[in-house]
Amino acid sequence: MADQTLTDESVSQLLTRLSEQTSQLVRDELALVKVEMQDKAKHAGLGAGLFGGAGVLALFGIGTLIATAILALDLVLPAWLAALIVAVAVLAAAGIVALVGKKQVGQATPAAPQHALASVKQDVETVKEARHRDATHE
Repeated sequence: MADQTLTDESVSQLLTRLSEQTSQLVRDELALVKVEMQDKAKHAGLGAGLFGGAGVLALFGIGTLIATAILALDLVLPAWLAALIVAVAVLAAAGIVALVGKKQVGQATPAAPQHALASVKQDVETVKEARHRDATHE
C-alpha cells in the first residue's frame, strides 16, 4: 500500500510537471509564431511600398512618353529624342523597382509561420513517441 502511494505521488508530480512544461511550450511556440509573422508582414509592407513606387515611376514614364509624342509632332528631332531618352530611363527605373518589390513580397510568402509549424509538428511527434514508449513499457 505504501508503494502504491509513492507511485501515485510520482505520477501526480509527473503530470503536474507535464502540464507546466506543456503550457511553457505553447507560450514559446506562440512567441515564435508572433516573431515570424512580424517578419513576414515587414517584408510584405516593404514590397507593397516598392510596388507603389514602381507605379508612380511608371506614371511619370507614361507622362513623359505623352510629352515625347507631343514634342515629336511639334518640334525637330533633338527635342523629342531627348524626351524619349528620359522616358526610357524612367520606365527602366520603374522596372527595377518592380523587380525589387516582387522579391520582397516573395520573401513574405507563404504567410503561414513555417518555422513555428515545423516546430509544433516536431513537438507532437516527440509526445507521440514518448506515449508510445510509455505504453510499451507498461
